[in-house]
Amino acid sequence: MPLTQISIRKGSKTETQKRTLFNEIYLSMRETFDVPEDDRFMTLTEYATEDFDFGRHYMNIARSDDLILIRLTVSNTRNTGQKQALFKRIADGLVRELGVRPEDVFISLVETNPENWSFGHGIAQYAEKALPT
Repeated sequence: MPLTQISIRKGSKTETQKRTLFNEIYLSMRETFDVPEDDRFMTLTEYATEDFDFGRHYMNIARSDDLILIRLTVSNTRNTGQKQALFKRIADGLVRELGVRPEDVFISLVETNPENWSFGHGIAQYAEKALPT
């Protein structure tokens, strides 16, 4: 049930690279977060240079204009080890498949309770699963 939102600088990636970006993040979640097949909800937004601002050296990490901001909204059901594995798998995959620098992979994980999701029909599917039958 992750909702993935990716932000990049406009013109920094080709259409093929964008597809690879989606695929690598999705595969990372499948491998480390036990995300089911077809549980894939992802958007990518491109920003003009003047609308894309970031700390180039925050935490002593030298970032470039090729920075990729990844925000994952997920249910709060994973442990710290799984989160660390996800971050590493995403970064390693993007380095390997896109040639990006690991310094340019910024990931934010936002957790929410499972009952806070509706996948359609105005129904909180996970809340209904928790109800006694």
